[in-house]
Amino acid sequence: MKILIIHGPNLNLLGKREPGIYGSDTLGDLDSKIRSLSDELGMEAEVLQSNSEGAIVDAIQSRKYDLLIINPAAYTHTSIAIRDAIAAVGKPAIEVHISNIYKRENFRQHSYISGVATGQISGLGAEGYLLAVRAAKKILSE
Repeated sequence: MKILIIHGPNLNLLGKREPGIYGSDTLGDLDSKIRSLSDELGMEAEVLQSNSEGAIVDAIQSRKYDLLIINPAAYTHTSIAIRDAIAAVGKPAIEVHISNIYKRENFRQHSYISGVATGQISGLGAEGYLLAVRAAKKILSE
């Protein structure tokens, strides 16, 4: 079982960027937790962070995974290309957001991704990624 975790734009600034919203864990801290839990659950995790929409689409289209966990970040609200890539590959996808996008500015309350995602986890901080890894195991085991 292989999962691909994609962190979208500005998530490379975790731990420095608005810690009141995004927490104090760095992206390296988060990736270590993801890899550790994935190993514990017997899954291989590949992790990618990109600020580039095209690189994210390319990674989704690679099909070198069984399930996608994605935090599209700002692209959640703007990227039809990422949405279409997820739909095109036809693999399960879990959308994750550190903050609760539905309690934020109006423009952040719409997700182009949710309509093609298997599920969405929003507002539970970095823990949301770990919940997504556990859900991935369940989905791939069924």
